[in-house]
Amino acid sequence: MKRLVVKIGGHALDSLGPDSVLLSDLAMDIVQLSNAGTKVALVHGGGPQIADLLKTVGVESRFHEGLRITDHVTMGYVAMALGHVNLLITAALNRSGLASVGLSGADGSLFCSTSLGEPWLRAGATPSVRTEVVTTLWASGFSPVISSIAVDASGELVNCNADTAAGALAGALGADALVLLSDVDQLRADADDPASALERVTADEVRQLIASGAARDGMRPKMIAALDALSAGASRIIMANGTRRHSLRDALSSSVATTEVLV
Repeated sequence: MKRLVVKIGGHALDSLGPDSVLLSDLAMDIVQLSNAGTKVALVHGGGPQIADLLKTVGVESRFHEGLRITDHVTMGYVAMALGHVNLLITAALNRSGLASVGLSGADGSLFCSTSLGEPWLRAGATPSVRTEVVTTLWASGFSPVISSIAVDASGELVNCNADTAAGALAGALGADALVLLSDVDQLRADADDPASALERVTADEVRQLIASGAARDGMRPKMIAALDALSAGASRIIMANGTRRHSLRDALSSSVATTEVLV
């Protein structure tokens, strides 16, 4: 049995209705993988949806090193937005034929984390993972759809970055692959130069890109998650653009532009 963790976020989640073509394609891709003996867990973010809700209620969105600064008020709205996203994704996937169950990292204490403190406040560190929550759902024939909300030792909610949560889950499961689907094609050696896109990078090269600032903003947590997943036991990391049809299938077959992070 193979194990696969897929993270979907960014503008790949712009369309969340039951008729979403992207979610229908994703469901089809996961069904095909399941039929071939691969168990899939989906972790999602919801940055655009969080930003829209915060704007509606008059709360400023603030970031530091690619992570959302999350005070207690913002934490409540983050949980609200991600809960809504989770329901919509799960409903759409089930409608498209994938038996799936939606949950957050707080359910079953799947993701246990600590808040990073200043300046991030309730934004979370890399969580520990109770893998039996996922494996129990797999054994019952369901694909888990997981939002990146975590809990701390006091039972307080923590806002984990979705890439961070997906990397931790992939490492804990010893996943055969972690696929990071967002709204960009590839990692770049120079963030401002599309011609510098990288098809393959080693973990050491990723560390250099992070240290130099080339992997910045939202790319920084993606690459840190990739390193965490590899060091914890995941076998393969692939980053691809999830705004394209059948992006998961095509990323795994290397038939579209991707970046693969190697040990």
